[in-house]
Amino acid sequence: MPDASTPGRPDTRLHRHPGDGWVPCGDHRHWGLHGAAGLLLARRGSGGTVTHVVLQHRALWSDQGGTWGVPGGALAPDESPVEGALREAEEEAAIPPAAVRVVGTHVLDHGPWAYTTVVGEVADGARVDPAPSDPESLEVRWVHLDELGGLPLMPPFAAALPTLLVMLD
Repeated sequence: MPDASTPGRPDTRLHRHPGDGWVPCGDHRHWGLHGAAGLLLARRGSGGTVTHVVLQHRALWSDQGGTWGVPGGALAPDESPVEGALREAEEEAAIPPAAVRVVGTHVLDHGPWAYTTVVGEVADGARVDPAPSDPESLEVRWVHLDELGGLPLMPPFAAALPTLLVMLD
C-alpha cells in the first residue's frame, strides 16, 4: 500500500490496522502481517439459484489495481478470518455484517501467509446495496455471474472462483 506521502494517492492511514504490512513469499509479497480475508457475497434469483455476487473494482494505485475481486484486506492480530472479512466488507463496500449469512470459507495457504475467502449469502430479510465506502475502490456492485468472464479478475480470485461458486450450490 502506498504511504500518505505518495502524491496523488489517498492517505491509507484512514483504516490503518495493526495487521497492515507486507509479508515476503518467494519472489513476491502479500498484504497482511497476520494473513488476509475477503467476502464473496452472493444473492439468489427468484428461481433459487445464485445469480449475482458483489465485486470490487480495485483502485489503480492498489496492489493489482484495476482488477476485480472481493472486498477484503489484512487481518488484525486477534481477528478471525470471518471477522476480518466482514469488517473489510463493511469498510470497503458498505455491506453490514448483520446482512450476511456465512456459508463457508476457502483458504489459499502460502505457508507464512494465508488468504481466506469467506463465502456468504444475503441473510433472510436483509437488503444489501454495495457501494464504495473508502478510496480503495473504483466501483463496488452486484455482478451477474454471466459477466464474470468479461471482467479482468484478480488472478488468485479467478483461480479460486470455480471452487467458490460450487460452495454456493
